[in-house]
Amino acid sequence: MNEENKTNQENPEMDTHAQVSAESTTTAEEFHNTVEETATPVETAVETPVASADSTESEEFDWDEFETGLKKFSQEKKAEITSLYEKTIGKIEEHEVVIGKIVAKTDREVIVDIGGKSEGVISLNEFRYNPDLKVGDEVEVMVDRREDKNGQLVLSHRKARAIKAWDRVNEAYNNDEIVQGFIKCKTRGGMIVDIFGIEAFLPGSQIDVRPIKDYDIYVEKTMDFKIVKINHEFKNVVVSHKALIEADLEEQKREIISKLEKGQVLEGVVKNITSYGVFIDLGGIDGLIHITDLSWSRINHPSEVVEMDQKLNVVILDFDEAKTRIQLGLKQLTPHPWDSLDPNLKPGDKVKGKVVVLADYGAFIEIIPGVEGLIHVSEMSWSNHLRSAQDFVKIGDEVEAVILSLDREERKMSLGMKQLTPDPWADIETKYPVGSIHEGQVRNFTNFGVFVELEEGIDGLIHISDLSWTRKIKHPSDFTHIGARLKVAVLEIDKENRRLSLGHKQVTENPWDVYETLLEEGSVLSARIVEMVDGGANAIIENIGLEAFVPKRHLTKADGSQLKLDEVADFKVIEFSKENRRIVLSHTDLVKAAENEAAEKAARSTKDAVKRIQSKVEKTTLGDIEALSQLKADLEKQDNK
Repeated sequence: MNEENKTNQENPEMDTHAQVSAESTTTAEEFHNTVEETATPVETAVETPVASADSTESEEFDWDEFETGLKKFSQEKKAEITSLYEKTIGKIEEHEVVIGKIVAKTDREVIVDIGGKSEGVISLNEFRYNPDLKVGDEVEVMVDRREDKNGQLVLSHRKARAIKAWDRVNEAYNNDEIVQGFIKCKTRGGMIVDIFGIEAFLPGSQIDVRPIKDYDIYVEKTMDFKIVKINHEFKNVVVSHKALIEADLEEQKREIISKLEKGQVLEGVVKNITSYGVFIDLGGIDGLIHITDLSWSRINHPSEVVEMDQKLNVVILDFDEAKTRIQLGLKQLTPHPWDSLDPNLKPGDKVKGKVVVLADYGAFIEIIPGVEGLIHVSEMSWSNHLRSAQDFVKIGDEVEAVILSLDREERKMSLGMKQLTPDPWADIETKYPVGSIHEGQVRNFTNFGVFVELEEGIDGLIHISDLSWTRKIKHPSDFTHIGARLKVAVLEIDKENRRLSLGHKQVTENPWDVYETLLEEGSVLSARIVEMVDGGANAIIENIGLEAFVPKRHLTKADGSQLKLDEVADFKVIEFSKENRRIVLSHTDLVKAAENEAAEKAARSTKDAVKRIQSKVEKTTLGDIEALSQLKADLEKQDNK
């Protein structure tokens, strides 16, 4: 027996405590297994004598017992020690979530005591969401392993949070709770926020009530959030910080609006400028000044009147407590310009102003700042042609006009420009008497005639029947074109309704008076087919240019065929009407007449020949028979021709 065994036998209790201390980092279960395999010196002394040279060879030698100097505990002793151990450290299962207490904190790690035989170490990164973490705080942890290879307790705060995170998220969402979150990083369209260990999405539009351009300033910050959406299928969570701000603002708005009164004047700061108005910060609540309430004068953009961060006084025009909307005015703090308009102005007076608004129907003229009058397009010119106001003036033009009407109560004024020049219809009967010849410009067409302008404001109508003596015109565009110059005769004047009846054919003599003697029925003339129509054809009489009609049955030629388009032939006038300006021709009648004349000529030749023969027969002798036979042959030959 060596010195070490001897010492163990002499101090059995000290050895037992040393063994327990050496194994203090083991778990209860491992300690229990160790106890089963180990015997104390006490048991050795009591139950089994130390091996000696006198021991019988039948007893098996236990080298483990020899090397450790320990004997196995009895079942009763093992149960007693195990019970004492479990009461001391408690029973902790792996993957169990328990509450631990922070007993130490370093720059990188946190030491957590969960009441076991040793403490656990957790990386400080798992507590990034809570920068206020301190020693003494209780935290949830999950037991990953009761001990690693070094006998160390392995804990995880992140896993513990993840296990209960969804329960907490749903509870916070259902109870409309405010939660804290740590902004980990920015991503496309927003930020990633750690909420109870779950990565939630914070849209960029939900960070603040104002648009955010730089997301980086929020990274690694801890902020309060409201859970606004949960997708259980994909485990997605959407949070909002803006909702909390809006809730506070809404409360402030209600409180401020409850103290507002219409007509009240407040001081505010220009917060935002848009194309339609200006938003004013009234100290926790915003109001809108519409562009029409910024100035009595017309403006194109609010920036012409105010600028960002400008302080100004505004008047409350209206507000909606339910919708927390406030309508403000700026121009209402100054007198209305109509109140300062010259009281002596009346209809008929001349005024000057600047064109500020232009539309197809007219132009608005600013007489003084805030006072405008409308010049309708019909009051810009004496002309009756449909035109746009842009044809007469443009924005910024300085114009002179006559006041046509003035309503100070309704604050309306109508103006006219054409009244500055004489009315051309005033002396129409003197300038354009009936029967006078003038030249005008074709301005427009209708189905029934042509409008011709003699001068600015004087238009007349040429009816389609008064365009030509000789041509039958279906549409005015077949006769002339827009912009053409035409000579016209004044046929009729209606001064009251400003209507003028004109004629173009009346500029020349009526050719039908001459045609009446030249184109008597039965006369023959040359004509050319110009158009094939139903029932016949239209032909132009050569050298005259007069149009006539040829019925279909009068188009047949001598060979039985019909006259064709552009074919020239002789025709016979079979009808002439001066009143209806109608001429009817026939080519077939000439063919038949020629045939009849040939037949009559042949008949007359035969009759004359017979008479000659009869006279000669009476003088014929037998000696003349030969000559008679020759004469007969000549007659037959002539008949065959």
